[in-house]
Amino acid sequence: MTANIIDGKKIAQETISEIKNSIAVNIEEGLSPPGLAVIIVGDNPASSIYVRNKRTACKEAGIKSYDHDLPKNISEKELIELIQALNTNPNIHGILVQLPLPDHINETKIIESIEPIKDVDGFHPYTIGRLMQRIPVLRPCTSIGVITMLDSIGVNPMGKHAVIVGASNLVGRPLALELLLKGATTTVCHKFTKDLESFVNQADILAVAVGKAGIIPGHWVKNGAVVFDIGINRDKNGKVTGDVDFEVAKEKASWISPVPGGVGPMTVAMLLKNTLIASNMNTSVSKKERKISSDKWINI
Repeated sequence: MTANIIDGKKIAQETISEIKNSIAVNIEEGLSPPGLAVIIVGDNPASSIYVRNKRTACKEAGIKSYDHDLPKNISEKELIELIQALNTNPNIHGILVQLPLPDHINETKIIESIEPIKDVDGFHPYTIGRLMQRIPVLRPCTSIGVITMLDSIGVNPMGKHAVIVGASNLVGRPLALELLLKGATTTVCHKFTKDLESFVNQADILAVAVGKAGIIPGHWVKNGAVVFDIGINRDKNGKVTGDVDFEVAKEKASWISPVPGGVGPMTVAMLLKNTLIASNMNTSVSKKERKISSDKWINI
């Protein structure tokens, strides 16, 4: 077989169109557009590209982006003071701090300084705690992006064996929680896992988020599996590639996400969705519209 391609760009664009329409309805009712503060520290080339893409998507969706481009040598104290000011700014509904941060800044302290209701990245311990207790509000963007992609292709994880390779706080762990909420039997593999191949062989749904090109050989993939390649790497020629041997894996999987054009665009779309949800929870949106904008994305 040759796998169907999970077109993250297309699904993301559909999501952004829905967000744009919801914002337009809110504005017609006299509400202000959602505001997203986007903070980047230093001039990391990859981070600059990610931030530019997020700001462009905000403009497309009708979200007002408040840009904070800070020098690499800004102190941790100064950054926290900025975030505290944004926490109390009624025009700001979401706060995004682009990671990674310079070594002299403690990322955990920065994440914890963001008000949970404005934590549109979904990294705050309160946010993750809500997800763990099966009462999520804002969701970590990449993991809920994967769930949205599963919904889009009509794959129900209930009763399936989902295997996640990579146990990071940003992707692997939140995705494990999301898949548990959807009724999957979930296994998380990591650097201490023995016989990784045997777990990959069992995966009805395989998600790989390690950041190491080719860590999953294509022949490991179970026939008919749904594969999400979340890794982003560059090969020796500078070409963007994922963590899975795509060319071989696509001959065994039923569905597979490409790199680029797969999970990446969905992460941005979910960031915008979280910003809209946060805005609606902080304004006088009608109960009906609030349900459309929030509960629709909570599938437990």
